[in-house]
Amino acid sequence: MNINLLQTLYKNNKVHFIAWSLYIIYEVFITGFISKQFAQPGSYLMVYILNISIFYIHAKNFRNALNTQSKTAKFLKVIFIIFIEIVGYTLSAFCLRYIFDFLHLATYKNTVLDQEFILLCVWRVLQFIGFSTGYVYILKSFEDRKKVEALERQSLVTQIEKQALENDLVQSQNNFLRSQINPHFLFNTLNFIYNDARKKAPMAADAIMNLAEMMRYALKRPEASEMVPLSEEVEQIEHLINLHQLRTANTINLKLEVTGDLFGLRFPPLILLTLVENIFKHGNVTHSTQPAIIKIEYENDNLNISTINMVNDVKGKEHESHHVGIDNINKRLANFYKEEYIFRYYKDPLNRYITEIDVPVVNPMARLNLNL
Repeated sequence: MNINLLQTLYKNNKVHFIAWSLYIIYEVFITGFISKQFAQPGSYLMVYILNISIFYIHAKNFRNALNTQSKTAKFLKVIFIIFIEIVGYTLSAFCLRYIFDFLHLATYKNTVLDQEFILLCVWRVLQFIGFSTGYVYILKSFEDRKKVEALERQSLVTQIEKQALENDLVQSQNNFLRSQINPHFLFNTLNFIYNDARKKAPMAADAIMNLAEMMRYALKRPEASEMVPLSEEVEQIEHLINLHQLRTANTINLKLEVTGDLFGLRFPPLILLTLVENIFKHGNVTHSTQPAIIKIEYENDNLNISTINMVNDVKGKEHESHHVGIDNINKRLANFYKEEYIFRYYKDPLNRYITEIDVPVVNPMARLNLNL
C-alpha cells in the first residue's frame, strides 16, 4: 500500500522530484567537490527539509495574495507574508538545529541564535522565496494560456455552431419561400386559365406562358448560399405582374422601373419576389392616382431596390402582417452581405408602405471590360 502510494505520488509530481534531485545533486556534490568541503548528512537533511518546505509554503501563500483585488492590499499582504516566512524559517532552523544536535544527527559548534545565524537564514529564505515566486508566475502563465486556448476553442465551436444554425435557417427559409409562391394564387390562376381558355385563347396562352416560366424558375432550386442573376429575378417579377394583370383584367396600377445595366449582376434569390408578393397581398394595387412602384437602380457598384404601395385598408381584405416576409428578407440580406447593407421599411404620412434595400454590388462584366 505504501509502495503504491509512493508510486502515485512520484507519478503525479515527477517533474518536481527530478528538479529537486538535480538541484540537490548540484548543490551538494558539485559545490562540495569544488570547495572540497562536505557537511554532515543530517545537516543536509535539515537544510533541505526547510528549503523545500518554505518553497511550497510561499508558493501557496503568494498565490492566495495574488487573488487580492486591491493593489495596495496585495502589496502589503505580500510584504507581511515574506516577513512571517523569514521569522518562521529562522526559528524553525534554530529549533531543528538544536534537535538534530541533541539527537546526534548533526554536530554544530554552537546552537546560539546570533547575528551570523540570522543573516544566513534570511539570505537562504529569500533565495527560495525568489525561486518560489518565479515558479508561481510560471504556473500562472501556463494556466492563463490554457484559459485563453479554452476560450478560443469555445469561441470557435460557438461560431461554427452559429454558422451551421444560420445556414440551416436560411436553407429552411429558402425552401419555405419556394413553397410559398402562393399556392392559393396559383390555383386561382389555373382556374382562370381553364375558364378563359374556352373564350379567349390568346389570353390563356399568355397566362400559361408566364406561369410556366415562373414554375420553371422555381424548379431550378439554387442553394441557400448561392446568388442568382438579378435579371432573372426581374423576369420573374414581370411574369408575376403579367399574371395578376391577366387575372384582374388589367385593373392593377403598378409600375416596374429599372435603371442601369443589370447584366452580370447577381443577387440573393426570392427577395424581390417576396417584396412583390407583399405588395399584392397587403397593398392597394388598384388605386387610380397612387400606383404601386417597384424601383431597381444600379449605379457605381451600388444597387438600390425600393417598393412603394398604398396600404390596403379595405375591410375584409386584410392579410397577415408583412413582418414574416420582411424578417426573412432581413435575415437573408444579413447572411449574404453581413453588415454591408441597408434595409428600411416604414409607412409614411400618405398611408404608403415603403421598403428600401441598398447593397454594394460589383458587376464582374463591367470590371472585365475595364481590364480589356
